[in-house]
Amino acid sequence: MGMPNNLLPFVAQVAVGRREFLNIWGNDYDTPDGTGVRDYIHVSDLALGHLKALERLENYAECVSINLGTGVGYSVLDMVWAFEKASGKNVPFKIAERRPGDIASCYADPGQALVLLGWRAERNLETMCQDAWRWQSANPHGYDAAA
Repeated sequence: MGMPNNLLPFVAQVAVGRREFLNIWGNDYDTPDGTGVRDYIHVSDLALGHLKALERLENYAECVSINLGTGVGYSVLDMVWAFEKASGKNVPFKIAERRPGDIASCYADPGQALVLLGWRAERNLETMCQDAWRWQSANPHGYDAAA
């Protein structure tokens, strides 16, 4: 089960009642709503991007770095509000102090993925939240509970 290492599982766990609230680390960034902005990608899009990269390796020997992302930045509050809409649940949060090293905004330029792999992310934030809620609500305690 472990501790999640990205935002969406934390939000889902709050919505399903496993966590009391979500910590939002800072609301004074130079972003539209003051919370950090990141490029969130659906796990299925990411998996398909990796498959496209493996297919490319069959035809080309060189290795190149290619960003897989949507190219769109969403704030922490964008994620919370999208998840509330997708789940019909309230996601309580508390604003906490910024964490050292966090930057205001970070998102991918996936242009090379389209050019070199013929790949682009197809799923949006709404779909990510709907799919995450579908899984989390069916597995409220995560994978370990089913084992």
